[in-house]
Amino acid sequence: MTKHIAFLRAINVGGHTVKMDHLRQLFESLGFSNVETFIASGNVIFEAKAGSTKALEKKIEACLREALEYEVATFIRTDTEVVEIAKHKPFPQSQLDAAGALNIGFLADPLDDAAKQKLMSLRTNIDDFHIHGREIYWLCKKKQSESKVSNATIEKALAVKSTLRGVNTIKKLAEKYA
Repeated sequence: MTKHIAFLRAINVGGHTVKMDHLRQLFESLGFSNVETFIASGNVIFEAKAGSTKALEKKIEACLREALEYEVATFIRTDTEVVEIAKHKPFPQSQLDAAGALNIGFLADPLDDAAKQKLMSLRTNIDDFHIHGREIYWLCKKKQSESKVSNATIEKALAVKSTLRGVNTIKKLAEKYA
């Protein structure tokens, strides 16, 4: 059995409220074991037989669409991958120390060169980006409320679904589940 962490888009935001015990039950109904949720923002930890991550994502998305009656994009990483994501240093420490926020955007697939250029065109004096694998690291040098960037902005520019998590959430997940 492999430990996975599902990062779900549109859970407990934008008027979509889901109780964590219900979310756990939905994952258990799919045959996953040791299901837990981590903070009420769509992070689900579970164990499943090793196999295709894409197949797991599609299976979860179909279940959630039927149960919740709206689309929930799902991005799965193994516990080992989450540790590596948390360890990755996308910007110099001095910039990280001075930043208002560092968010990590999860994608289904790595970006192609054209999408990378589109993302980098969103850079401003407030916002900077770094791409590593299937993740986008978004450094906001001031308060996020002062930025024009959001998950919706990123999705629109790249024409792909994504979900954002703060770096502290990812570090806590890495510490707890690795």
